Amino acid sequence: MLTHVRHVTPVAPDAADGPVARVYRQMVDDFGVFAPPVLLHSPAPDVLRACWLMLRETLLAEGLVGRDAKEVVATAVSESNRCPYCVEVHGATAAGLLGDAGGWLAAGVGGIGDRRLRALAEWARHSGADNPARRRRPPFPAEHGPELIGVVVAFHYLNRMVSVFLQESPLPPTPAGMRTGVRRTAARIMGALARADRPPGRSLELLPPAPPEADLAWAVGQPHVAAAFARAGQAVRRRGEAALPEHVRRRVLACLADAPPPEPGGGRWVDAAVAELSPAERPAARLALLTALAPYRVTDADVAACRTGGADDATLVAVTAWASLAAARRIGARLYEDGPAPPPAGVPGADLAVGEEASRAGES
Repeated sequence: MLTHVRHVTPVAPDAADGPVARVYRQMVDDFGVFAPPVLLHSPAPDVLRACWLMLRETLLAEGLVGRDAKEVVATAVSESNRCPYCVEVHGATAAGLLGDAGGWLAAGVGGIGDRRLRALAEWARHSGADNPARRRRPPFPAEHGPELIGVVVAFHYLNRMVSVFLQESPLPPTPAGMRTGVRRTAARIMGALARADRPPGRSLELLPPAPPEADLAWAVGQPHVAAAFARAGQAVRRRGEAALPEHVRRRVLACLADAPPPEPGGGRWVDAAVAELSPAERPAARLALLTALAPYRVTDADVAACRTGGADDATLVAVTAWASLAAARRIGARLYEDGPAPPPAGVPGADLAVGEEASRAGES
């Protein structure tokens, strides 16, 4: 698993101690494996903890929404972000939980037969759109918002980090004719690992309490989700402040607030965006902007330029994590502003529950 990570050297499980070891223990207990999307954060232990809090308390922790629906959301967000690594992992998990390893697993979330899950996938797939007209109204009751928006925000964050730091696929190179069989095997394994119950809130002790912030209002209905994002946000912000000067952070945030850039062919748009900064500041600012807005465009040369400027592994993780979370939190705030969709005429609110656990909750 460590070989999946590029650009930085993660802490090996047998060498971990202190906060890193605590996260690793929880990861194996609750996720079942040493997950490279989490491991890649280990050069910056506080950012590692932040990543784990966001992932665990949304995707893994028990709540009103079933794990199958959350995995569908994670896969749909990952498809929209061009993150094949996360599509493979979470598509396999969803297929394993839904018992359909050879059907929609091959076709993607567009092949989902269940009406409610398909609507949820479409909502998640369009969640990153800046134009409200391109987003979908949430196909779930308001009380499910903290968990489902939480998964969306967590994966808009994780997809960016994975695009920068991981190889394209977790699966070994496989001839085309054997790929379906490999995916079916992965679905059985990942689905089995995802069936255990994970009580909410276990990860919160890894980071100190933090005050709530306005853009996290969507999380208020689930205290463990709200606490996870407040604590994680504080940790990532502090690391970002240490890694990037204030005027550089302001420049990145201004670009996030503006209309999205054109398709960044050749990176000309990002060169223009950082032109007013000093030559020493441009490499990290460029890496932050690309991570936030087009992570699949980050190149070895972008990382090497930061290294030449003195960035170590911890700084690279801090810069990209700060940018990733800034982009993801903007998405969460917009989804909250969209509000829940009203129930269709003649359809009881309980019928909008997603996932097996949610359906049972609606019927009780």
